[in-house]
Amino acid sequence: MKEKLEQIKAEALRQIASSDALEKLNEVRVNYLGKKGELTAVLKGMKDVAPEDRPKVGQLVNETRAEIEKVLEESVKKMERAVREAKMKKEVIDVTLPAKKNNVGHRHPSTIALEEVERIFIGMGYEVVEGPEVERDYYNFEALNIPADHPAKDEQDTFYITGDILLRTQTSSTQVHEMEKGKLPIRMIAPGRVFRSDEVDATHSPSFHQIEGLVIDKNITLADLKGTLAEFAKELFGEETKVKFRPHHFPFTEPSAEMDVTCFKCGGKGCRFCKGEGWIEILGCGMVHPHVLEMSGIDPEQYSGFAFGVGLERIALLKYEIDDMRLLYENDIRFLKQF
Repeated sequence: MKEKLEQIKAEALRQIASSDALEKLNEVRVNYLGKKGELTAVLKGMKDVAPEDRPKVGQLVNETRAEIEKVLEESVKKMERAVREAKMKKEVIDVTLPAKKNNVGHRHPSTIALEEVERIFIGMGYEVVEGPEVERDYYNFEALNIPADHPAKDEQDTFYITGDILLRTQTSSTQVHEMEKGKLPIRMIAPGRVFRSDEVDATHSPSFHQIEGLVIDKNITLADLKGTLAEFAKELFGEETKVKFRPHHFPFTEPSAEMDVTCFKCGGKGCRFCKGEGWIEILGCGMVHPHVLEMSGIDPEQYSGFAFGVGLERIALLKYEIDDMRLLYENDIRFLKQF
């Protein structure tokens, strides 16, 4: 039995010495020290050993196991150290090299334009209010003085979900919600996404954004409207910007107007950008129609107000001299990184 244990130990030590990988050392551990290993097999054969010799044989087996485990553990540590050193040499870092540049994103041009408009009106004491994109026909049309048989309703190709529920065509519906709260005075802008069944081209999209404003208070006049929007235009396009109001018609305002600004490219002299006219149409506006006030529970004898609406994409296109609205939605990184 002693000779057999000497043979097992010698063979185990030989295999340990010749192993060149941690996996092979683990195989040696399993083959000699595992549940089905050589030393375990010897212990299972103790039943054939004379009772008086069993303590001596057991001691020899334990000594052999201890010696194999000791050499095996030393070899594993040595090999792990060698592997770690080789890995560190391979992964050496030159700290003098310049760092890799992070690709940091930035705001979309439409977001930049929106934040600038919000900054201007917040500075005038306005509140930014959001409303639902899925709206009832009443808030989108009727409460804005556009009943079912009104021709203006035919001009807006609307996405209807049911006969009474639709995707809003304008953020004016948010103004109605605020007026119904009865908390006067009101000074607000309502930015948001709106939907119309338009074909996609350079100036149209079925989904775009509007910024609509509303002021309701006592003794509000057309002069307040003109002064507010003139200041807005100067803040947005430059101090030299002038404004011009042209009579127009909107069902929810009376009187109504379209507002033009002097071309910020040529200063009003006429150029390709303004098509030689010197003026650029920018928004629609007017005094809130008395019937609109009445439907929202506001006494038109006591209160008056003005409203205006501008397309966010139009501001971005003009401000950054972009000639195709589709560029704002295609998310081409070559275009967006210019801003």
